[in-house]
Amino acid sequence: MKIFLDTADVAEIRKYAQSGLVDGVTTNPSLAAKTGKDYAESLKEITSIIKGSVSAEVLSTEYEGMLKEGRAVAKIAKNIAVKVPSTWDGLRACRAFADEGLTVNVTLCFSPVQAMLAAKAGAGFISPFIGRVDDVGEDGMGLIRDIRAIYDNYGFKTEILAASISSVSHVREAALAGADVVTMPADIFKKLMDHPLTDKGLAAFAADAKKANVTIKT
Repeated sequence: MKIFLDTADVAEIRKYAQSGLVDGVTTNPSLAAKTGKDYAESLKEITSIIKGSVSAEVLSTEYEGMLKEGRAVAKIAKNIAVKVPSTWDGLRACRAFADEGLTVNVTLCFSPVQAMLAAKAGAGFISPFIGRVDDVGEDGMGLIRDIRAIYDNYGFKTEILAASISSVSHVREAALAGADVVTMPADIFKKLMDHPLTDKGLAAFAADAKKANVTIKT
């Protein structure tokens, strides 16, 4: 499963990219605004650090506006995926971008049928917002499983990008449900390796080595 960071913070991206475990980034103008940087400049910096896919969201909700903005951000770097919403105009723009050879991430997906239509429109990624689905009392992971089944039934190549991740458990469950990608805030990524038994075992190991005066010559 690919791991993306959901952020526009260049310092965070650079820091965690050094792990070799970050495959891409999802971002949008709102996240860029929190950093105080220009959106286009942020995208230039991010794509210089991350060689995998970087999803850049358009602002317009109308077809023509999406085309203009999507083409503009796509010119910034070859690894940018244009992010459009799960609306009729968004799917129409998705089809146009796909026909032009651009990668598209269809976002704000909340139903398996939306995901099916996005795949038919040529989306490279579909982004179900599992946390928001859970928030309204529905089953976010069930949504991932349903999309996985539909895509497998018909051989759709669109990658399922689980979004709106709020916990390490979400990451585990998305992996079990068959998501191709999970995008998460940096604080969740940092917690992926946390476990009290690991910390306890490491402390005991270090104490035993010190007690036995064990060293490794370098």
